[in-house]
Amino acid sequence: MSIRYDLKTGEATSTIYSLIKNGKYRDAIDILNYQVQINQKSRAGLSLLAYCYYSVQDFVNASDYYEQLSNMYPEQEQYKLYFAQSLYKCGLNTEAMKICSQIETPSLQFKVIQLQAAIKYAEDDINGCVEYIEKSPTDDASTEMNKACILFKEKKFERALEKFKKAKQTIGNRADISYNIAVCYYQLKQYDYSLRHIADIIEKGIKENPELSVGMQTDGIEVASVGNTLVLHESCLVEAFNLKAAIQFNLKNMNNAREALTDMPPRTEAELDPITLHNIAVMNMDEEPSSGFEKLQFLIQQNSFPFETFANLCFLYVKFGFYSLVADVLAENSHLTFKHLTPYEYEFMEAKIMQQTSPEEAYRKLEEMGVKQIDTLRKLTKEVQDVRKSSKEEAISRALKEYDENLELYIPILMAQASIYWDMQNYTAIEKLFRKSFEFCNDHDVWRLNAGHVLFMQENTKYKKAIEFYEPIVKKNYDNILNISPIVLANLCVTYVMSSLNEEAEELMRKIEREEDHAAMDNPERKFYHLCIVNLVIGTLYCAKGNYEFGISRVMKSLEPYQKKLGTDTWYYTKRCFLALFENMSKHLVLLKDSFVGEIIQFLTHCEMYGKDVKANVEMPMDPQPMHPGRNTVAYEARYLKWLLFEIIEY
Repeated sequence: MSIRYDLKTGEATSTIYSLIKNGKYRDAIDILNYQVQINQKSRAGLSLLAYCYYSVQDFVNASDYYEQLSNMYPEQEQYKLYFAQSLYKCGLNTEAMKICSQIETPSLQFKVIQLQAAIKYAEDDINGCVEYIEKSPTDDASTEMNKACILFKEKKFERALEKFKKAKQTIGNRADISYNIAVCYYQLKQYDYSLRHIADIIEKGIKENPELSVGMQTDGIEVASVGNTLVLHESCLVEAFNLKAAIQFNLKNMNNAREALTDMPPRTEAELDPITLHNIAVMNMDEEPSSGFEKLQFLIQQNSFPFETFANLCFLYVKFGFYSLVADVLAENSHLTFKHLTPYEYEFMEAKIMQQTSPEEAYRKLEEMGVKQIDTLRKLTKEVQDVRKSSKEEAISRALKEYDENLELYIPILMAQASIYWDMQNYTAIEKLFRKSFEFCNDHDVWRLNAGHVLFMQENTKYKKAIEFYEPIVKKNYDNILNISPIVLANLCVTYVMSSLNEEAEELMRKIEREEDHAAMDNPERKFYHLCIVNLVIGTLYCAKGNYEFGISRVMKSLEPYQKKLGTDTWYYTKRCFLALFENMSKHLVLLKDSFVGEIIQFLTHCEMYGKDVKANVEMPMDPQPMHPGRNTVAYEARYLKWLLFEIIEY
């Protein structure tokens, strides 16, 4: 039986206030909804109900009840103020400003001005925001905070940081101020300092509010949603974990980034704020692309959403090859296109869309963009050289930062040009393109990695040169070798083998094996595919050279033990080798010993046994014709390959 039906006469008021005092707003809402149904004009009931909805961050319902109170009691203008605040929280800024203009009570004017300043800030109207702040008392602590926020919006992060620090000294160690300081350090790319302040917020939140269940989801403990309470809002835990996830994402520590999101207080998906929803979508895109796209599409349809959402949706469409979808999004949301995309981003997006129908025109457009960036980089190179003569560290740091930012804009243009030639398999043209950019990009990891790939694809003549590009990348991350892409390690091993550097190849493989063993001890449930993929690529190489017996033997050995090594990626390389072998067998170009055929049959039987729950192919998100789940398994494909072999050998 619900709590609202168990109350005795006269107990409702004390019970409701007791629940509110203890932060049990949902229980209070349950009782109040029942009470309001009995007396629909109860001012106390409506007022408390609106307050409870506001406290659980349900601003839509809060605004409905405050609007009702404003109409019923127009002389009580505090209800208009609360109504305006609720509208602002819903992202209805124009409507909120309209209500603010109707409030005339002198005692409420300071709060009205603060709300109007916040609305203008949310609309990126800095001048309008400053006008309202200047009407506020200069001795008020929040005025100093507002000025710091304006400096932040103007991208004057150092000055904003100083003001936030000053506010912290005046007001005290409040979670929201610590968060603002952490964000400033984040924008200045001083991640260590930012993480320290984040750690302080989390530690304080756990100590003062253990009921928020921080970290329990990551530990695998099932806990109920804590809801969007006022306590959660004031703790800034959600904001702190989102910022921590963003830092780890920028540092390429994807597992740590995802862990930060699961560490935050548990809430249902319907209760998630837009920033958390956006971060979950982006950081899990490789594992759950369909779900990620749904979240991002949902967000851009709302009144307000994180600024990066629109650009991220468009670029992720490009990454996954959905060029018609990105074209539709840009066309249908022109009001968002020019607000959320820089001219550079829009031009780049246009070129990528154009690449599908007119690669020559796309290349020309990218070339124009590249020339502009090269000119900028040359000017900045001279500026850096001039500043270094002055020996002013701050000026040198600023000039280098500007150079690096512009280099990061040039790299995607260069790679997009290279991708056009890559699709044509014109690796010589890509090599020439990379030589032109050597002056600026030779120390950039992305450039070096792709230069290595281009040389690798030209095989025998360029293997030794490819080593020169792959090796520094691997040595740079040698102590954390499992953070390197398996295909980079595999390609380096192949170049060693093909350059008769077998000892180096074996040492690298031993290093990978040791690291996988250590990692498996720490996380026994996780699968590690690095060494497996290295062996698969080497096996594939021998198959490509026609030495099928050795190549296939290497492939089969690499998947042992099957329960640890059999996965979607490893099966992809495996089945390609077997299909190539079966094609040559069917043409009578390859003959195998009966004993070796028996080994293949046994191997495919093991794959069938252990591959029942392993997907054979990565399903593309939003595919209009999804694969049949029974056929998209390693077990099904292994059984099919075994049948093909029986047909070929006429078993």
